[in-house]
Order: sequence, then C-alpha cells, then structure tokens
Amino acid sequence: MHDTPIGYTTREEEPMATAQLVHVTDAEFTKTVLESKTPVLVDFWAEWCGPCRMVAPFVEEVARDYAGKVVVAKMDTDANPQTPMQYGIMGIPTLIIFKDGKEADRIVGAVPKAIIVKKLDVVLAKDFRPQIRSTENRR
Repeated sequence: MHDTPIGYTTREEEPMATAQLVHVTDAEFTKTVLESKTPVLVDFWAEWCGPCRMVAPFVEEVARDYAGKVVVAKMDTDANPQTPMQYGIMGIPTLIIFKDGKEADRIVGAVPKAIIVKKLDVVLAKDFRPQIRSTENRR
C-alpha cells in the first residue's frame, strides 16, 4: 500500500482538477454570476433542507469535473433571500445554469448527477444560446 500524493488521483500522473466552488451572496451575485465569462451553475440551498444535502455531493463533484469550464456557486437562500425571490425560486434545491448573464436552464429538486451533467453539457455546446423567458401573455 502506498500513499497517494496530495493533488493527485490514484493514477499518479493524472493531477486532480481544482474545484471552482464558491459561496455567493445577494450582494455578490451580479459580479460573480451574471458578469462571469464562463457559465455558472448556482445551487440554491438551505442548511435545513434534506434534499439539498442529498444533491450537495453531486454539485461538489461537478465543480471538480468541470473546473475551468464552469463556475459552481452555492447560495444559502435563508441568508440571501433577494436573489431567489428575483428568480422565482419556490422550492429548494434549485440549480440554475447561467450563460452570458442569462438563465439557460433550471433543475428543481434533488436529481442524480447524470441529469446535472447532461444539462450542463447542452449549455456548454458552442451553438447554445439562452432563451429569453417572456413574462408577457402571448395572444
């Protein structure tokens, strides 16, 4: 048995990616998320939320797996109520993927990592453009 060096996987030549997991507040949301040059996955959660705790390890894995391609942010909805209200978040966990400062996709509820990855891959596709959500009634 040998010890694996810090920063390396068990395959000794393959360094682990540095996770880009950040905690964001209402005050930092515009700068950290909306003005980001890379897509951002925001996990809206609360400490008391059981399903949030279930999805948290998947969010952390995505932060490692997509380091350099996606910024992964967590927002505590109890400490930061303004942003969740602005985005109409009614239940948690809610994961929103932002690209070019706009909401690109949304996942509500605890879901497997595969669903998060699938939605991220679609958003990361070069030809993807966020759709503008209209609040107007269509005739």
